[in-house]
Amino acid sequence: MHAEVLVTGETLIDFLPERPGPLSRVDGFERRPGGAPANVAVALARLECPPLFWTRVGDDPFGRYLRETLAREGIPDRFLETDPAAQTTLAFVTHDETGDRTFSFYRDDTADTRLESGTVDDDTLAAVDWVHAGGVALSSESSREATLDLCRRAGDSGCTVSFDPNARAELWPDEATFVRVVREALAHVDVLKATDEELRLLGFEGETPEAVARAATEAGPHTVFLTRGEAGALAFASEDAPWPGLVEHGGFDVDVVDTTGAGDAFVAGVIASLGEGHPLEEALHFAGAVAASSTTAPGAMTALPDREAVVALLGGQ
Repeated sequence: MHAEVLVTGETLIDFLPERPGPLSRVDGFERRPGGAPANVAVALARLECPPLFWTRVGDDPFGRYLRETLAREGIPDRFLETDPAAQTTLAFVTHDETGDRTFSFYRDDTADTRLESGTVDDDTLAAVDWVHAGGVALSSESSREATLDLCRRAGDSGCTVSFDPNARAELWPDEATFVRVVREALAHVDVLKATDEELRLLGFEGETPEAVARAATEAGPHTVFLTRGEAGALAFASEDAPWPGLVEHGGFDVDVVDTTGAGDAFVAGVIASLGEGHPLEEALHFAGAVAASSTTAPGAMTALPDREAVVALLGGQ
């Protein structure tokens, strides 16, 4: 039995480069659907746990394309909003030779920055087990207040609240604002997924990744998943978590094509596995397999694996 999940945040268009290199040297791009929360929602649907998804796109060709894409993936349209007065966010992605990527956003007052508090009603939250949000929505005032309000009310309703800071410096006026706002959000979060770099940016210190993850639980979350790229991931859950413990996984040996969306795939794996009642170690293993499988093809949303592919990878390693 899987958890009933609500995901919230941006849906946008990723323009992927035809080859690695800086933006100034790339001649062509391919349009792909993206946005971290949208990737999480679609990944959950492909893992046979289709969530509700609260997002907002523009009343433009890109927005219509994204709505059609989400519909094909089996995402219910109950909270898929179209903003008649705004455009859809665009992100141009560049890769280095190892597959790591950077983003250039076109997001000035676009639809996903204009989420409004109260859109998701209390009755819906009462029927949901898990709510997931991302940090990009917190970088704009209206969506920030709407997201914080949702997380507060979700916690009050007894939902497990998960969060990915998804640090994107170009979207914030300065580092201090990012840290302040995200630390405010963490007070309402149960499960945090982040990189070591993100946790240290947020002020959590320690000589080891484990120590940094432990430090982060003092800000609100009872469980921290710390992802380390090719080195795998670790999870620390405090004694007040439903699944206390410390576990690590060294990752999977796959041929990496594109790491875009791997963190989102990992989040979906965590939610799907913990939401089905699996222990922390099994959830970490499963999430790592979802993430690894997602790196073997180009794109973010388009490369997300189904459950059969994840099970095959787990069986092969």
